[in-house]
Amino acid sequence: MYAHNATSHHIPQPPHSAGLRFKGLRRAIDPHQIPSPVEVIEADKESWENSTYMTLPGSHVPLSTTDFTAIDQGNSSPRYMRVSTWTIPNSSRLTSECEIPLSAIVHPFADQDTREEPIPLVETKASGPARCGMCRGYMNAWCTWVNNGVKWKCNLCEHETEVDPDDYCQLDSNLLRTDQDQRPEFNKGTVDFAVPESYWAPHPPPQVKPLFQPVASEPASSTRKPQPLDYVFILDVSMDAFRGGFTRAACQSLLHILYGGPSDAGVDHEPCFPPLSRLCIVTYDSTLHFYNLASYLEKAQMLVVSDIEDVFVPLKEGLFVNPVDSRHILEPLLTSIMQRDETTAYVDSALGSALVAALAALTGRGGKVVAFVTSMPNVGIGALTPRGDESEVYDTDKEQSLYKPRDETWRDIGVQCAEEGVGLSMFLSPFKPIDIGTIGVVSTTSGGELFLHPRFDPARDSLAFDSQLRRLVTRTTMYNAVMRVRTSYGLRVEKYLGNYYENPAGDLEFGTIDADKALTAVLEHTHTLDERKQAFLQCAILYTTADGHRRVRTCNVALQVAGLAGNVFRFADMDTVVSHMLREAIARIPSYKLAYIKDDLTEKCTAILLGYRKHCAASTAPSQLIIPEAFRALPVYILAIHKCKALRGIFDIVKLPDVRNYWTHKFMAMSARSIMQNLYPPLLALHDLHESIAVPNPNTGEIDFPALMRNGHLFMAGHGVYLVDNEDLMMIWVGASVSPQLLRDLFGVEDINDIDRTMTHLPYLDTLLSTQVRNILAHRALQRGGKVPKFMVCRQNMDGSEIEFSDMLMEDENNAAMSYLDYLCVVHKQISTVLTGGGTLDFNTSSFRGAPW
Repeated sequence: MYAHNATSHHIPQPPHSAGLRFKGLRRAIDPHQIPSPVEVIEADKESWENSTYMTLPGSHVPLSTTDFTAIDQGNSSPRYMRVSTWTIPNSSRLTSECEIPLSAIVHPFADQDTREEPIPLVETKASGPARCGMCRGYMNAWCTWVNNGVKWKCNLCEHETEVDPDDYCQLDSNLLRTDQDQRPEFNKGTVDFAVPESYWAPHPPPQVKPLFQPVASEPASSTRKPQPLDYVFILDVSMDAFRGGFTRAACQSLLHILYGGPSDAGVDHEPCFPPLSRLCIVTYDSTLHFYNLASYLEKAQMLVVSDIEDVFVPLKEGLFVNPVDSRHILEPLLTSIMQRDETTAYVDSALGSALVAALAALTGRGGKVVAFVTSMPNVGIGALTPRGDESEVYDTDKEQSLYKPRDETWRDIGVQCAEEGVGLSMFLSPFKPIDIGTIGVVSTTSGGELFLHPRFDPARDSLAFDSQLRRLVTRTTMYNAVMRVRTSYGLRVEKYLGNYYENPAGDLEFGTIDADKALTAVLEHTHTLDERKQAFLQCAILYTTADGHRRVRTCNVALQVAGLAGNVFRFADMDTVVSHMLREAIARIPSYKLAYIKDDLTEKCTAILLGYRKHCAASTAPSQLIIPEAFRALPVYILAIHKCKALRGIFDIVKLPDVRNYWTHKFMAMSARSIMQNLYPPLLALHDLHESIAVPNPNTGEIDFPALMRNGHLFMAGHGVYLVDNEDLMMIWVGASVSPQLLRDLFGVEDINDIDRTMTHLPYLDTLLSTQVRNILAHRALQRGGKVPKFMVCRQNMDGSEIEFSDMLMEDENNAAMSYLDYLCVVHKQISTVLTGGGTLDFNTSSFRGAPW
């Protein structure tokens, strides 16, 4: 789009990138000829752009990175459940030959495409939804009718259960009920059931060592009546929180959420707090401060609890209020907190006691806690002391201790939160190590979320912070949730990988679960499957909605069964396999050295490609690298796992454990789409945008967005401008020989030295390029539910932030790991060694250990 006089040479990788090289002789391979993940992504987008995905089994499924429209035909949409292969092996032997891990990603409350039908809500009778008398599975579209409709056969265990006489209906000539089309539970894969009182959440059993004094007397019944979701906002008012401006930013964002208004960035916010929800404000430093916010008062009344070892809630009436009714109290209160003098604040932090106080306030009903944290808790419940010099334990057997909670009190708080139906999310803004491995376990166990803003800078971080808090409040959020995944005969769930609490009965409990949370169910064979039949998965989650209704959501998937490896590979789902391998690797961090985990990842990647080679392409020469179509980009994604912040080498020795623990928490709960885009961040050439791209079509009004490019310096030019985005950080890189006209159109300046490096968003200019790029950014924010990543601009060989940009280019030699080309050579060498030597890959030997990364 923008002409350039100089020859368009691609640029070399900058010298500041730290990586490893392939040791030994390497063939001369053209990097442009190796399998490209971008080609896979773009081809999938093109194939589903103007078509609809029909969910019946037997067809290929859109990638998680593709925006698609699904029509539910009895199988749940891949948004809610993805499987590592949509044609499941018939035996454990075939599974071991293919080496594809059997797993499913469960994402029960994923955001729908606006063009899709909403999830149907089925009203049930006093007995609740129809369930199998043997396995307790829920009736679904894959059940069959017997004895002229008097009984129904469960598709999971094949047990026959009598139909409720009030629900009886005759069958037609196809042995289907005549009311089949009018009953969503008989023809849809994903269904919500409104359930009766017998499904209400029970009160948890009394604790042997209670963390707090109960706020009310013994409950009158054994179950809780569903109520709208209440929020507790916990504000850190210690000296460090005020010094960095974090408390002020938190109060300002809360005011925008409650009442709207313009932000510092000039954006007008609409109020978005759930209309039926109430809120409570708690502040803490070395003591706890509760506030009576009753609407009949003239101003808030503060009550101080100084006994932070024996926590109790000092009031009941006026603790939770409707923000509209108490606006005349809440606005002055939050404003006064913002304006406090940091010199009068205390240094100590009683975070653990504040969390227990919030749990005490919500006990007996459940709810959501949002805490804003700056300092490591050093007084009260769960008080911690700095670890000391952590660098001494790196790469030793003691390093695993950095990734485990130091004090089990924090895990106990998380477990009690999950049992009480309370989810805890924390916004962290540390200026020094805060021990996320310990305090973060509360969010991990209760179904909450962590947000990290180290050394919080209001000018730099407020926009992203504000969007994260708005997303937290506005996204679909359920609480008091219990989940179980059931399988048909011949399969079982071996384990789960994610952020949850598993109760003694084997069910997964979540204080809260929302539209951004997913987990992995790992499957295994118990018997050989019949190829003439289908295999089935059913996820059932019992929950309370944010507006106070008790419901069950079921997600059902029917799978083809295969006896040949070729069919298993043909319908394999790389996104699910990569997500599974990432979560499995992260789950091993507290128990194994990182070098061992990375070696194991490479061996598993090699094993999948070797399994295809041996059982589907055995006639080809050993020197030829054969990669199945479904796994064309698998090696680059496994390399990206090596380079992700949860697993990569020492990149910031001061904050290493906190950053690694933060990212392990995030990855364990991410959707497949977020994982894939974080591992291989989309890279876009802004200087090459066609004039018709990213602007409304004058005839149809539709907007076409540009194709992505390969993620590496080798594919970039010195006169270009590039955008990279991993959903946490968005960066624009400006080449040293960029056109002045391009700078004028995008930044409003003519010289690269005049670019404002502190900008947090693109300037609003009346140029085509500015409009195009802002439309692209707005589209990506819409895909993320409104969340805006942190924004940075870096210039070639001029800004230190270019290191962060280079680290996001996964095909380069960086992050203490190889380039994609070198890594592919390592994988190929392993496969060739096995094929020519006649051996096997044995994970229990060290034949391929000690690879150079």
